[in-house]
Amino acid sequence: MTKSYHVAVVGATGAVGTQMIELLEEADIKIKQISLLSSARSAGKKLTFHGKEIVIQEATPESFAGVDIALFSAGGSVSKVLAPEASKRGAVVIDNTSAFRMDTDVPLVVPEVNEHALKKHKGIIANPNCSTIQMVAALEPIRQAFGLKRIIVSTYQAVSGSGLNAINELKEQSQAILDQKSFTPEVMPVKSDQKHYQIAFNALPQIDVFTENGYTYEEMKMINETKKIMEDDSIQVAATCVRVPVITGHAESVYFEIDQSHVKVKEIQAVLKNAPGVILQDDPKTQLYPQQATAVGKKEVFIGRIRADLDCTNGFHSWIVSDNLLKGAAWNSVQIAESLIKLNII
Repeated sequence: MTKSYHVAVVGATGAVGTQMIELLEEADIKIKQISLLSSARSAGKKLTFHGKEIVIQEATPESFAGVDIALFSAGGSVSKVLAPEASKRGAVVIDNTSAFRMDTDVPLVVPEVNEHALKKHKGIIANPNCSTIQMVAALEPIRQAFGLKRIIVSTYQAVSGSGLNAINELKEQSQAILDQKSFTPEVMPVKSDQKHYQIAFNALPQIDVFTENGYTYEEMKMINETKKIMEDDSIQVAATCVRVPVITGHAESVYFEIDQSHVKVKEIQAVLKNAPGVILQDDPKTQLYPQQATAVGKKEVFIGRIRADLDCTNGFHSWIVSDNLLKGAAWNSVQIAESLIKLNII
């Protein structure tokens, strides 16, 4: 008999939370009860799950009594307080914030890459950063076949990664510019930082605040998370993260060096053709390559523009795109839940 589960979604009214609810409707998980949780501000509102109206409750420690799986996407401060409370009450937490990602006791998981790490969980599992997820999903098959020494990534990240206020600011600024009206930036690149800049018709080389080494926290997340997920601290990783005026879909220009020399592009493409969760779109003759606009609403990671470096015999360039709200957040979280059930560790 198939086991059924009580699932909770924390941050149910947010962009990622609503995606989680939609994905749970079609997931390979038998759900006997769903609890939709949020801040006090959203409590009392209603959302639909499998055609039934569910009243949103305020998230408190007591909300997790009897919960088997808790999907969190309500910000790091909420996760730090409530995730341990949920775990204490017997729930397995899948957290979509940065709160626990680098904790040594917390697995950081992309199911296509390191599903085995779930077996070591102690009640909390971390969902990686959106830009990290799509990169490691695309590079892991290459690493398995040819080894991986070095990654240099430049991202082109959508504003939806900064939430609804950032989306609204992009739309309002774009309209103001087209109407030749003045405006005052208030959100981008980082709402909590000192200065704010135009995002419409512009690119901002800052995502999150700067650290003392000159990299932003977003860049350091990509560097550290990649090594943790691939379980290899020897991989050299450098990142430049850029916000672009796109609503949804992150793109990345990724240079990577493999362990073997003189590997042909066709050999790398052949490995990617059968890679789980990855779609190869790579035919320069027909102008086939991944695009942010066409990745929206799709669960997969798309890779193309694979070409050999002209100077380095083991270096290659690529272009990787994915929907940051799906594979970059909600879908990866739901996949983790499916993996827990498949591996019989919940």
